[in-house]
Amino acid sequence: MINFGYSIAKSRAVNLDECDFDKLHQLENLAPSFKRCMNCGACTATCSAQQFTSFNIRKIKSLYQQAQYDKLAKELEKCMLCGKCTLVCPRGLNLRPIVMNMRKILNKK
Repeated sequence: MINFGYSIAKSRAVNLDECDFDKLHQLENLAPSFKRCMNCGACTATCSAQQFTSFNIRKIKSLYQQAQYDKLAKELEKCMLCGKCTLVCPRGLNLRPIVMNMRKILNKK
């Protein structure tokens, strides 16, 4: 057989049955407005940190909801808490307390 240099990639599918959602429930208790987000992307489009780094608040939110906490704490440190995302949110979410509570929950040992 000819080797073309390709290999089968590991699946990136998330098995939600195996995830621990305790941190998600903690965040929803601390910041109930987290549930109102509809992932429109307006926050990501206006983000100051996103212009200079690979920060993406919409991706952070999705990873947190899927209980994919690996490297998430380091990613959250890129947020400058400027508040531009709050100004453009059509649902009126105040993302600063959500980001700060995510940081607190993820940094707990």
